[in-house]
Amino acid sequence: MHVPVLKQEVLEYLDPKPNENFVDATLGFGGHTEAILEKTGPRGKVLGIEWDPEAISRISKQERLILVNDSYSHLEEIVKREKFPKISGILFDLGMSSSQLEESKRGFSFQKNEVLDMRFNPEHGLDAKKILNFWSRFDIQGILKDYGEEQFAESIARHIVEARKRSPIVRTFQLVEVIKAATPKWYHRKKLHPATKTFQALRIASNNELENLKAVLPQAVSLLSSGGRLLVISFHSLEDRIVKNFFRQDRRLQIRTKKPVVASFKEQKANPRSRSAKLRVAIRIQENEI
Repeated sequence: MHVPVLKQEVLEYLDPKPNENFVDATLGFGGHTEAILEKTGPRGKVLGIEWDPEAISRISKQERLILVNDSYSHLEEIVKREKFPKISGILFDLGMSSSQLEESKRGFSFQKNEVLDMRFNPEHGLDAKKILNFWSRFDIQGILKDYGEEQFAESIARHIVEARKRSPIVRTFQLVEVIKAATPKWYHRKKLHPATKTFQALRIASNNELENLKAVLPQAVSLLSSGGRLLVISFHSLEDRIVKNFFRQDRRLQIRTKKPVVASFKEQKANPRSRSAKLRVAIRIQENEI
């Protein structure tokens, strides 16, 4: 089962109190939400938004939990539609669950031989196979460089185009072999798997992740009550940079974390995926304080 990262730190900064209402914009398997609900009884509610229909289907329905299967990029529309009352805090956990990597069969992991789909919601987004087999070499190179920060983006993109001429690239292991052929041997011996950055870039492109994040942050601030808390947990530098810059530039926010909060050594040891997690927190200030 998915273990929520930085759970204690989230509770500390979100500071949920009885009868307050919160939004968990990336519900996942509900680990953070469960902890919030425990603190906000008897009437506090959580609006839980999750794009992955498989993940949300596993969440047990509760009286004070409102479940919505949608992209958080539609946050304002969702809150309005659900008539969700005064919001004391909004949480974004931008990481993937271990279940998505290991059980979704959508090609998120380069360690499993699966069809390359990579969409969080199979009904929306761009199938990764289409990117690999129909995009131009320069467009593929662009996402590998911009979204994956891949130093061998040009070579990998060129090898992808050459490989697809022989046979469509439709499975993860096919792509891994192409990446290995396109990169030097020393790159294969590094701690980070040579396919990591390419897979990250394809997943981001397939789900429009960075643009969705840019679109939702202003919505979140507008929806927060005065004194409401905005928490974002990111897992790679591109996301963290967007959050950091937005917090600095939005005059409606007061930053609570000058540096991102990271997992304790104990948590990192127990949950290795928490090692790359960075939590940033800001508070919505009153209009007359701006």
